[in-house]
Amino acid sequence: MDRLEQYADENNIPIMQKDGILFLKDYIEKNGVKSILEIGSAIGYSAIQMASVNPNIKIVTIERDEIRYNEAIKNIGKFNLDKQIDIILGDALETEISSKFDLIFIDAAKAQYIKFFEKYKSNLADGGVIISDNLSFHGLTEPDVVIRNRNLRQLVGKINKYKDFLENNSEFSTEFFDIGDGIAVSKRN
Repeated sequence: MDRLEQYADENNIPIMQKDGILFLKDYIEKNGVKSILEIGSAIGYSAIQMASVNPNIKIVTIERDEIRYNEAIKNIGKFNLDKQIDIILGDALETEISSKFDLIFIDAAKAQYIKFFEKYKSNLADGGVIISDNLSFHGLTEPDVVIRNRNLRQLVGKINKYKDFLENNSEFSTEFFDIGDGIAVSKRN
């Protein structure tokens, strides 16, 4: 795991913060999660971490960047988890999946979170949850933070719009956690 973390750091690949991944693994263990859909594989770090909780967990993960996809395949193989983790190369908004999952983990293009949520909520098994990461976005989503970069300001605006979407969603109840880079756990009402 240290090598994966170092590789991510050296190559500017965003992976979950350690306390965030610990929260996620603890949630999976305490709630007996057996099937996971992950939107955004990157180099396979979080999928490997989630699969390590229990050998009976099955994960489907989607990555659109071919270089990261190939790195994820290599890393999943190194950990001998290719029977537990299926990785799909493709855009999550164009990928069709019919299976149901205990947990859907959204950790991909921040500007697309609402679209990911809406597209995949029908893949949620009864009693399942959607967990979203990066809702603090390095503290930049706080109301008093001044962001001078226009693109960054727009991205932070979209993250805040997603948080509002979760807070005002009558179909789901969401609990927000100030852990890692900000995590939300959404359960269908």
